[in-house]
Amino acid sequence: MRAGERAAEAGGAPAAQAGGAPGAPGGEVLVELRGLKTHFFTDEGTVRAVDGVDLEIRRGRTLCVVGESGCGKSITARSILQLVEAPGRVVDGRILLRRGGADGGPGEVVDLAGLKPGGKEIRSVRGKDIAMIFQEPMTSLSLVHTVGNQMVEAIRVHNDVGKREARERAVELLGMVNIPNPGRLVDSYPFQFSGGMRQRVMIAMALSCDPGLLIADEPTTALDVTTQAQIMELLKRLQRELGMAIMFITHDMGVVAEMADDVAIMYLGKVVEKGPVDDIFHDPKHPYTRALLESIPKIGHRRRERLRSIKGIVPDPANRPAGCVFHTRCDAFMPGRCDATVPPPVALGPDRQVRCLLYGGDGGPAPGAPDAQTAAPEPTPESSHGD
Repeated sequence: MRAGERAAEAGGAPAAQAGGAPGAPGGEVLVELRGLKTHFFTDEGTVRAVDGVDLEIRRGRTLCVVGESGCGKSITARSILQLVEAPGRVVDGRILLRRGGADGGPGEVVDLAGLKPGGKEIRSVRGKDIAMIFQEPMTSLSLVHTVGNQMVEAIRVHNDVGKREARERAVELLGMVNIPNPGRLVDSYPFQFSGGMRQRVMIAMALSCDPGLLIADEPTTALDVTTQAQIMELLKRLQRELGMAIMFITHDMGVVAEMADDVAIMYLGKVVEKGPVDDIFHDPKHPYTRALLESIPKIGHRRRERLRSIKGIVPDPANRPAGCVFHTRCDAFMPGRCDATVPPPVALGPDRQVRCLLYGGDGGPAPGAPDAQTAAPEPTPESSHGD
């Protein structure tokens, strides 16, 4: 299924082409998260915001991380760059970055989790190897400095160039992200730009040192739908031209249909399902993934009906449910199993994984067994995303 068709089913506008290399298993792994845990130590207790996340981000591909607010998406992204604010910190796991090696060489592997958050080594990674676009550009840009001054500073931090050369590079980057008349607007202040143009400035600044990975933390949330489409198309074009990997954080499955090559579904600090985007849309396995897809408005329905919603809310991370963290909201809940056993990751294929006891992991039945068929209803025709 093409990206435009997936988007149409998800309620989005069609696109000409998906991000990254369509249909390919993917390039080499650029960043790998292994058992990542980020905790916040508060007076009320320990909040396990990220609780054992395993992810792979490949060169030239887009990984979309999806989930409701409070599921740990942004903290996972910030953990990669050691940008977690106190009282939080990375307490366990590895964040392996492959520096160099894009030409087929072995490259150098650096464990970012072992670097000091304020140290020189991690600062050399931020912006140069991995850049980040934050959710709200007005809180990320200084209102008392021109766009050009801020971009020149970012360029000179990682490159041995003079102010004039850095300014020329800033103007070039603004033109690359379709800012009109960049030679003049480079001397403007952020408050003189619209929301969409400020987001383009943030993208230009993030690309100033040719990073291998661009992390975009819900970059289209505060924008109108037309500007959202323009920003997504811009990111896909830049990815094709520069060959970079993108980690795109969102809660919008329509955006996922447009942008993703690979998808990771997060719930309460855990990745409950991951795999190629077509597999996720065609054949969602985890009840939470199914619920997310069923709650999307769909084009072409002839009868009037209420949208399905996910019952309840995301639990307090400091007071997690026992067993499977989703069992309090799950339509396939199995008493005595889901509330007693933490589901381990179950491999469903080379690039497919799910954390759900419906697929085994606690000695109970796997798919095809009678109780699994009873407990896990198949998606209705309205919620199916197959061809």
